[in-house]
Amino acid sequence: MSINQSERPEGVPLKLLIIEDNEDLIENLFAFFEPSGYQLDCARSGYQGLALAAENSYDAIVLDISLPGMNGYTLCQKMRDELNLVTPVLMLTAMDSIENKLQGFDSGADDYLVKPFSLVELDARLKALIRRNKDHYTQPELRLGPLALNLQTHQVTRSGVSVSLTPIGYKILYKLLKEAPKVLSKEVLENYVWGESVPNSGVLRTHVHTIRQSLDKPFTSQMLKTLPGFGFQLVKPDE
Repeated sequence: MSINQSERPEGVPLKLLIIEDNEDLIENLFAFFEPSGYQLDCARSGYQGLALAAENSYDAIVLDISLPGMNGYTLCQKMRDELNLVTPVLMLTAMDSIENKLQGFDSGADDYLVKPFSLVELDARLKALIRRNKDHYTQPELRLGPLALNLQTHQVTRSGVSVSLTPIGYKILYKLLKEAPKVLSKEVLENYVWGESVPNSGVLRTHVHTIRQSLDKPFTSQMLKTLPGFGFQLVKPDE
């Protein structure tokens, strides 16, 4: 699990895991990031990447989609579901269709960069992801009435009943719960989940609907509310 940046000793470098099988790109990444003070590990296959992610703590993971043994989509899903990692994952790929991006985000990726790309932009995006991720470690659990989100196990429950979420759904609910009962606009949530790479205008609405099916449908009162023209809000039941 990633180091809490707020507790990082001064001078300790950021640690990245690069999962990529293109030797030229690996060489370029090391040549750029190591002089900048990063500490890098590298895996050249999906299975090797999964092993390193399980054994070590990283501040961010740079993940290629087309990998030998296990593709990046499957690997990212395993890191989220089996290893319970919240480490930021930035996917690198030559595929730039909306469908590819949606698949990457749904597998648990935090950002998506299409090859060829600027190393300076990659660096900026990684630092932004690391900053956004560090608040996961300020407390072990978030609560609002009967709703609880465990930041270590990622388990979400309402009145003791498990709430099933996709990786994207988890991020949306986390942000709403952390800011509750503040109303968050569509733009704020999209920026938090996808940064500047929002797949399309309707994808947030689809994910909110899916969250509501698990969070509210089994119960008599609604916690996730939509305020037309304003955004979305989490409230205690019957409020």
